[in-house]
Amino acid sequence: MTHGRYRSETLGERHPRADFSCGVEALDRYFHQQAGQDQRRGLAVPYVLVDTTSGAVVGYYTLSTLSIVPASLPVAVTRRLPRYQTFPGILIGRLAVDQRARGQGLGAMLLMDALRRCLDLSRQIGAMAVVVDARDEAARAFYERYGFLRLVDHDYRLFLPMATIAQL
Repeated sequence: MTHGRYRSETLGERHPRADFSCGVEALDRYFHQQAGQDQRRGLAVPYVLVDTTSGAVVGYYTLSTLSIVPASLPVAVTRRLPRYQTFPGILIGRLAVDQRARGQGLGAMLLMDALRRCLDLSRQIGAMAVVVDARDEAARAFYERYGFLRLVDHDYRLFLPMATIAQL
């Protein structure tokens, strides 16, 4: 998908990773060393946001599937759902923006791109929500600004129902 001067696409060998730095060591290390391996193993699909003028990777996120335990969801959500042991969801496992590209709204752009992909996928495989793991208060506040709700059993794991994403 193209967003002005930026293009999002699946991570490939052609994407330069060594220069990427979001300032969070675990996210940088994952992108530099683990993202390609997870992709080859079918554990996650990394997507990159590329600056089309320079070719630089300015951000990335990963998608994978997960099961959501009903007890993790608020009662207001589960009372409208069948009594299944788990519900299908999509996890945005990691989301990061290069430090040199901060302040341009790229985090929001990455999130919207991920949510659009998740919605499309949910129409093909079935998924009732998108789940994110916020690493700290600032990340949690970022996701909450977009309507994400906290799971009842984890302060930093949040979800957004597909029905809400469809309305966005």
